[in-house]
Amino acid sequence: MKQTDTKKLSLFTLTWPIFIEILLHMLMGNADTLMLSQYSDHSVAAVGVSNQVLSVVIVMFGFVAAGASILVAQNLGAEQAKTAGEIAVTSISLNLLFSLTLSLLLFVFSDFILNLMDLPNELLGEASTYMNIVGGFIFVQALIMTVSAILRSYGFTKDTMYVTIGMNILNVIGNYFVIFGPFGLPVLGVEGVAYVTMFSRFIGFIILIFILIWRSNRQLPFTSFFRYKKKHVQDLLQIGVPSAGEQLSYNTSQMAITYFIAQMGTLAITTKVYVQNLMMFILLFSIAIGQGTQIIIGHMIGAGDIEKAYERCIKSLKIAILISTIMAIIFYSFSSTLLGIFTDDPTIIEKGMFLLLITIILEPGRAFNLVVINSLRATGDVKFPVFIGIASMWGISVTFAWFFGIFLELGLFGVWIAFIADEWLRGILMLRRWHSKIWVRKAFVKKES
Repeated sequence: MKQTDTKKLSLFTLTWPIFIEILLHMLMGNADTLMLSQYSDHSVAAVGVSNQVLSVVIVMFGFVAAGASILVAQNLGAEQAKTAGEIAVTSISLNLLFSLTLSLLLFVFSDFILNLMDLPNELLGEASTYMNIVGGFIFVQALIMTVSAILRSYGFTKDTMYVTIGMNILNVIGNYFVIFGPFGLPVLGVEGVAYVTMFSRFIGFIILIFILIWRSNRQLPFTSFFRYKKKHVQDLLQIGVPSAGEQLSYNTSQMAITYFIAQMGTLAITTKVYVQNLMMFILLFSIAIGQGTQIIIGHMIGAGDIEKAYERCIKSLKIAILISTIMAIIFYSFSSTLLGIFTDDPTIIEKGMFLLLITIILEPGRAFNLVVINSLRATGDVKFPVFIGIASMWGISVTFAWFFGIFLELGLFGVWIAFIADEWLRGILMLRRWHSKIWVRKAFVKKES
């Protein structure tokens, strides 16, 4: 792989394939939701809660991918291509071992975990089925994340995008057969959707591995798959564990909030699933900009271009805030039609429209976090976002969700108040951290003179 390829990449060149890739990942989840909504609203709620749990697990093995992405980018910026390759291969091996362990635990303890969520009885059976199948093979998603992160850090963002397109096509076709049962085939519902999800991911992983070998011209040091260098493992953990810690805190706090919402009833759970599916389309602009910015800043930090890195984050943040606000307004303007795609229940549509209205306030706050936190991680400043994140997510988001949503009986409106307070508080604190330039001292790689 040639690091000179990445030096020519602009934010737009990096970001638009990432945007398409994330959009397609979201479409895969939404395809499950949309198709299942024609089958049963209860099935939608069951899969939604199961995916809430699985998202926490994905973050837990995402720490290796996060560390690899940052370290590979910094080493390429410092023109240390051999070290970058060693880290890439080591990260794949480490994540395979760790994710296999988590897959086994999910398969064995799926019922226990769902019972802790206080799920309504009518959802428990389908949620358990989905969790056993998708959770039992979740290690495939870990490998997809790791290989994709490596390819993106080298600048090959289009490759991962094309693979995601193929995975989506397989997923939609498979869902059609298992949910609607054409040509007299059996209707498998949630179980069928789970098998289709895992099959499409497995095919995607196989293709990504072939692309990685091809792009490296078979020059990646695959001996690093079995022989780890202590420094590489330490650096991966030093960046990856805190980076994933912030995401883990977010997802576990969301599980706690989902527990509160489960007490509001199945209708509240279903409304949340539908609204958040739509919100993800707004959010993906900030996610893509944040990831593209992280790659560029990682290279800049490795090359020692501190001022350029500082300016890149600020410019990206302004773009993300503008786009996310505009998209939130557009989605609210068409909220009735969009929610009508998923359901014809007037209560769900009415509640969902109001939540999308106050999402206009929420989304700019999330843009702060996604862009600035990714920028801080790219520099190696990974602990501060975790400390602030844990304090705000649990002290503000979870606490406010219970107080406004359950205690004051404001329902989902109270939960959204908690989301807004949390995102804006964290966002402002992260921006202050970036302005301070404390992160200059945090870089893991210094360009050798």
